[in-house]
Amino acid sequence: MRQLAAILFADMTGYTALMQENEQLARSKRQRLKEVLEATIPRFYGKILQYYGDGSLSIFNSAIDSVHAAIEIQQLLQQSSTVDLRIGIHTGDVTIEEEAIYGDGVNLASRIESLAVPGGVFVSEKVYDEIRNQQHIQTRELGYFELKNIKQPIRVFAIANNGIVVPGRNEVRGKTAAPNNRLAVLPFVNMSADPENEYFSDGITEELLNTLTRVDGLQVTSRTSAFAFKGKNDDIRDIAIQLNVDKILEGSVRKAGNRVRITAQLINAADGFHIWSETYDRKLDDIFEVQDEISAIITNKLKENLTVSPKQVPGIKSSIKNIAAYTHYLKGLHFKNKLTPGDTRKAIECFKQAIAIEPRYAEAYAMVAQSYCALGTQGQMIPHTAFEIGHQYADKALELDDTIAEGHIAKAMAYLYYEWKWQDAYDALQKSIELNPGAVAAYDLLGFYYIAKGQKAKAVKVLEEAEQIDPLSPTIIRSLGMMYIFAERFDDGIVQAEKLLEMNPEMRSAIELKAWCIGMKGDWQTALEYFLTVHRLTNHPLKGLMGLGHAYARLGMTDKALECIQKLEQRELEEPDSVIDGDFAAIYLALGNLDKTYYYLNLCIDKRMGPVACFIEYPPYKTVKADPRFEDLKHRMGISAEV
Repeated sequence: MRQLAAILFADMTGYTALMQENEQLARSKRQRLKEVLEATIPRFYGKILQYYGDGSLSIFNSAIDSVHAAIEIQQLLQQSSTVDLRIGIHTGDVTIEEEAIYGDGVNLASRIESLAVPGGVFVSEKVYDEIRNQQHIQTRELGYFELKNIKQPIRVFAIANNGIVVPGRNEVRGKTAAPNNRLAVLPFVNMSADPENEYFSDGITEELLNTLTRVDGLQVTSRTSAFAFKGKNDDIRDIAIQLNVDKILEGSVRKAGNRVRITAQLINAADGFHIWSETYDRKLDDIFEVQDEISAIITNKLKENLTVSPKQVPGIKSSIKNIAAYTHYLKGLHFKNKLTPGDTRKAIECFKQAIAIEPRYAEAYAMVAQSYCALGTQGQMIPHTAFEIGHQYADKALELDDTIAEGHIAKAMAYLYYEWKWQDAYDALQKSIELNPGAVAAYDLLGFYYIAKGQKAKAVKVLEEAEQIDPLSPTIIRSLGMMYIFAERFDDGIVQAEKLLEMNPEMRSAIELKAWCIGMKGDWQTALEYFLTVHRLTNHPLKGLMGLGHAYARLGMTDKALECIQKLEQRELEEPDSVIDGDFAAIYLALGNLDKTYYYLNLCIDKRMGPVACFIEYPPYKTVKADPRFEDLKHRMGISAEV
């Protein structure tokens, strides 16, 4: 029988040695452990499946119950005749046959238990996600660990209630492979008098990131996760735990007139030791040499631990050495990374100014291309216009320099969301990842490629990999949540939404993600409340209506759903450059009007609204997929079942 369960491993420490020294005491402690387990676990609706030597394996239907049981077990065992016990808990799919239990979840729970310390309770991130809002359960993050026979690093938390032992990270590290040659580049602090120079210090950070990602054997945390700590004073060791790195580069930039002072420190995260620090006073026209110099020093400091020979570490090249063009480029990155349509348009102007000064600026061409493609994908521009311009700029970027991942990513965006050239999109994404394994934008697009091809398990896997590279990226967290929806793993989708809401309680995309997950679980009334919040946060009477109209229709509130459609029709008149046919399709789908649904889906295809290839894979579209017209939709987009 296959089921989802919380798996609890408990294991006595020092039992074998104690048997050799005092067999009677050892047996007494083992008997006491058994009595506590058998008295406690059933009270929390758990079941002991196996005893093995000095340990046991139990399962629970609820992660919360399993943790409450673990806390009580450890507290009881700290009383008279103490028993040193390690506990590890994980939730996952298991198969139970005649009291035997199998599955990857069992193996992972066992590994987490072996990582734990006597008197401690360690849980996986999946368990933490279920207990994080429980007032009576305290936790402390220990960070990521590479466990034996487990492919991906696992994020581990310690239960921190009274009476539970909580070790430091260094007390656990000896039991497992510590992260090696993993680096985070924190945002360099703007020390200039003019706050407008913020873009310059951010840009220095960005360029160092791009430089260091090219070093073979060095794993560099992606930009968004590193920038999550901007303006904060978190302890370096805590940052390292969250980002799963062993070294951190931080610094500051002071810009005045034609001079710049850059201070940089490379820090060993485990103990805060400064491996290297340096201050550079330069003219602004030397800034590129400073970046190269800092990168080379860091590479040399790490080289003894790299698994490659020095000749395999590539030299850093830049297609631009003009400080005025570079300044406009950095401003463009500053706006592009804000991710709003208005800021994307500002970014385009900055990148174009850089190109006007330096016509061979490959990176700037690539960023213009990506920005236009983003506007076309979001329905903020007529797709035909947006993607044609995107293609032109991407082609120019690759003509100037085909070794930058950003140009290939821009081409992939156009292939994927406009031309539906699936194999070309796949090839461009693979090339970009080959050039820069840390380019999480490529993983993001690859996930949507797999959705369009109907390969949902692959989509989930590639976004889970992206989250390992960039664990604090809102874009990646949200995209993984969407992949979970496609795979009908709605509870996992809600977990992703909660991560985003911790970052920003009013993040519209996070609230919307949570609403869809709750609705698809069957609770459209609660989903409606969240969609009403989304609509309110748009601050526009004609926006944020797709989910709202869908929920109204699901609840039988037809008049309200039709009112949403009327508002969308009004928006079409007021914003002729917006493409919102997908919004109409979603509401008519919930109203049960398949003819109208197909009408608007076909309009999406006519207008080359690329995401239509993905959102028809959303679970609510099952009724559409059952209609014979569905194959014609797929045919029009050139979608076949296989890659």
